[in-house]
Amino acid sequence: MPDAGSREEDMRQRLNLILLGVRDVAASVAFYRELGWRRSTAGSDEFALFELGGVAVAFQSREAFAADAGLPDRQPGGFAGFALAYVARSAEEVYQVMAKAAELGATVTRPAGPNSWGHSGYFADPDGHLFEVLYEDGWIFDEHDDLVL
Repeated sequence: MPDAGSREEDMRQRLNLILLGVRDVAASVAFYRELGWRRSTAGSDEFALFELGGVAVAFQSREAFAADAGLPDRQPGGFAGFALAYVARSAEEVYQVMAKAAELGATVTRPAGPNSWGHSGYFADPDGHLFEVLYEDGWIFDEHDDLVL
């Protein structure tokens, strides 16, 4: 819902697509399918889509993505100041997802473990995109498995 200060000409407060540049679209599709994600029938071999409950993630070659954005490609490495986060339904799920990602070739950058607020771990997918897998008491999901803030 828009807040009281929003205007009709304002950008809507939502994201619809998460675009990730990858070295090999087919390999990325295989990685996420093995994690349990289902690929959408929309898209193509060069622009693979996965529906995430109102938001979609798209995988496109780094080269094509950089060209589309009008920027030179730079090689991944180091912390980019950005991570995708998966909120698990239980602490046990954090450990399960992290183990599965590692089994599939992800790089575990911080192993799953307890912390001051719950449980979390980080992995980088085969293209270096950083994911946090976390569980914390208090997160609420609706009937569509969407996060309720």
